[in-house]
Amino acid sequence: MATLKDVAKAAGLSVTQVSRALNNHSDVSKTTRERVHKVARSLRYQPNLSARKLVSGRSGMVGLVEPRTPHLASDGLFMEVVAGLSTQFSEIGMQFVLHIARPDEPILPVYQRLIGNGALDGFVLTHPEENDPRASLLADEDVPFVVHGRIGEAAEHAYFDIDNEGILYEITRHLTGLGHKNIAFFNGLAGRSYVTARERGYLKALNDSGIPAANALIRNGEMTEAFGLLSTVELFSGGALPVTAIICSNSRIAKGVYQAVGAMNLSVPDDISVMAHDDHVANLETAAFYPALSVTDAPLRESWAPLARCLAEAIDGAPLSQLQQVGPHRIFLRQSTAAPPRSNA
Repeated sequence: MATLKDVAKAAGLSVTQVSRALNNHSDVSKTTRERVHKVARSLRYQPNLSARKLVSGRSGMVGLVEPRTPHLASDGLFMEVVAGLSTQFSEIGMQFVLHIARPDEPILPVYQRLIGNGALDGFVLTHPEENDPRASLLADEDVPFVVHGRIGEAAEHAYFDIDNEGILYEITRHLTGLGHKNIAFFNGLAGRSYVTARERGYLKALNDSGIPAANALIRNGEMTEAFGLLSTVELFSGGALPVTAIICSNSRIAKGVYQAVGAMNLSVPDDISVMAHDDHVANLETAAFYPALSVTDAPLRESWAPLARCLAEAIDGAPLSQLQQVGPHRIFLRQSTAAPPRSNA
């Protein structure tokens, strides 16, 4: 088994330099850190975690805590999160630990127990909520963490996020620009920070287009095909405003909308325009929808590397200004959006 001295010899550096590079210290250049990690992988070097903890006070291990749900094992999104984070932490020489809480177990005591045993250097938080108690606990305990998203409009924590408010603003303004006035929005679970941000963007776009907020048609729920299907049927069965466009918070919802529209003998986009935000959901290709779905796009897979890097730097004491990043997004206009039908224009 390769030792730290073997890695140092192969990299042409001192043992101290290699040790600091493997522990991602900020005083080692990014180029050197990447070179040392590459050499370590090629030699199949495995650090002695007990020795590392003794010398540096760090274990090189970080964690993700998730509650157990009935369909967790078959949740493609969850599996993508775990696989992506695990791969990226491995790339920078850290070990990623997944902890699944029992269904009846409050989540905060889990964090308190993991913090108390000192095995983990930091945590990744996903699906943040407004005033998230997990973040408050970790901040109070001075434990490094990074959030996939932002908590509040003026976040005071490390994060990697996308411009959720701006994305929904763009989608809504595109539809109002086509002439739509009655636009429904099928969003995620109320209380989650990205859901709140997307709602802000949608409402701001309506306001800037001269459409009263009273015309807002927002539904919240789990972002699934079933939610999209049922919400569409209810929308058209309730005798509400003559909706001519539906915005979906992801492409799974949009697939359900398409199914409902077809079942009601309507068509996209002749009777109803549909547009979604999409993060490259597994097993769904939006360009293959019929008609092809118009989307804004910011693939989830582009989140894992900056999240891992951000947490490593937070553990190393980097200033907050270096630990907050907003990723780019793109817009693809296809065949699912058009001007509203003349009778509803």
